[in-house]
Amino acid sequence: MKAMVLRANAPMESSPLEWCDVPTPEPGPGEVRIRVRACAICRTDLHVIEGDLPRQRLPIVPGHQIVGVVDALGPGCRRFALGQRVGAAWLRQTCGGCEYCRSGKENLCESAQFTGYHRDGGYAEYAVVPEAFAYAILDSFSDVEAAPLLCAGIIGYRALKRSNLPRGGKLALWGFGSSAHVVLQIALHRGCEVYVVTRGEKHVALARQMGAVWAGQRASEMPVKVDSAILFAPAGELVPPALESLKKGGTLALAGIHMTPIPAMDYQRCIFHERDLRSVTCNTREDGRELLAEAGQIPIRPHTTVYALADANRALRDLKNDQISGTGVLAW
Repeated sequence: MKAMVLRANAPMESSPLEWCDVPTPEPGPGEVRIRVRACAICRTDLHVIEGDLPRQRLPIVPGHQIVGVVDALGPGCRRFALGQRVGAAWLRQTCGGCEYCRSGKENLCESAQFTGYHRDGGYAEYAVVPEAFAYAILDSFSDVEAAPLLCAGIIGYRALKRSNLPRGGKLALWGFGSSAHVVLQIALHRGCEVYVVTRGEKHVALARQMGAVWAGQRASEMPVKVDSAILFAPAGELVPPALESLKKGGTLALAGIHMTPIPAMDYQRCIFHERDLRSVTCNTREDGRELLAEAGQIPIRPHTTVYALADANRALRDLKNDQISGTGVLAW
């Protein structure tokens, strides 16, 4: 099969993904093989490729927002039928027996494995995933529309839960990439007001077009204090001003898997008055099921830019340089 393979960590400017032939994977016990139709790109892919995250396996096929159809079943598989459309996300496997797995916090499992990081992902014609960690995809979404929901959507959804946004409340989004433009649609559906801080003029325009009450490049111009905020940008220097944007008792959720160092903060201006600071670590499968169900009800319509699989290097450079509105999706 054809795949985009990473053999050594390197900056995206050097086009480190190699377009090549690799053996088609065979599903093991409890696994399904997906004939991939689309795979959305993600900033986490950048962190894997450029070495921001600890190296787990090389060579590796990145990609963890996979949509396709089941074309082979491993021994013992019963959840899905051949030809059924399914998706796979970042969380690939957990131990199922530790204190975190037993208490509904499988996203914190010490033995968790991740798609496109520990095992080959979706930048390929075929991918193998455990059927217990695959998701049925609603017919109301095309392949390209569904792909961003499987990480951008799921992580955004968990970040929204962690932000403690009250129904009808005010939410600030810092950064307006893949996750943020999904979260905006959920928040508006719940009757909330959304305010967006983002550095790109195109992102400001898209946020306004999608229904943000206010969108701008300078947080100092945000017209109100908010109940909750989510920081999507992997920039630690934004944590203090994001906290300052909160009302008393407000919550800031940090949605990134990687972030630059957070600077020293003034306690009175940033933390006092019972403001909460909460991180987000991966997601549970229940988060994924809840997000897909609510996405179908709204329905969420991700903004996408489509690239060919062989153009993955260019797509990820565009992502790194903030040249994509919404989500980049590799489709074939």
